[in-house]
Amino acid sequence: MSGWKILDSESMLEHPVLSVRRSTRRLGTHTGTFITLHSCDWVNIVPVTPQGEVVLIKQWRHGSEDWAVEIPGGLVDPGEKPIDAAARELREETGYTARELTYLGKVNPNPALFDNTCHTYLALVDPVPGEPEPDDGESIQVFRVKQDDLPAMVASGEIDHCIVITALTFFWLRQGRVLASGRDL
Repeated sequence: MSGWKILDSESMLEHPVLSVRRSTRRLGTHTGTFITLHSCDWVNIVPVTPQGEVVLIKQWRHGSEDWAVEIPGGLVDPGEKPIDAAARELREETGYTARELTYLGKVNPNPALFDNTCHTYLALVDPVPGEPEPDDGESIQVFRVKQDDLPAMVASGEIDHCIVITALTFFWLRQGRVLASGRDL
């Protein structure tokens, strides 16, 4: 099966976080106009303390106009390896330092619109965090929860960020915790 042929493409917006393109494409006899978003890759980190707690953050999200409960994460800078971005974002957003980082997997956040990848890492962190160093404009609260509390936080909608839920699913699969009919995680 062949893909869509790009007939023309133009930039609509250039921003440090993403760019927006409009393109006209053809597949067979069908021609359509499409909007696509280009972004650098992202990382998510599931930080686990020596006590087995998961470090979460709560930060304001302008898209939803609300506070979101998430795991640390962010952009992979140009020329940076995802694992290095994971260590940096963890330290910046939470103050925790990773003793060990393990790659859990990657996803395409939304292939209908985006062209990037989100990489997820498990971080075994030092017991005592330093001071977080959030980026300008970030308002972040750091807290810890028991691992067993996470499924209820997802089920209740307290954690509703789809990429965070995907990262937690990678984490649960790594632990051998899979969904079974009629059973909770």
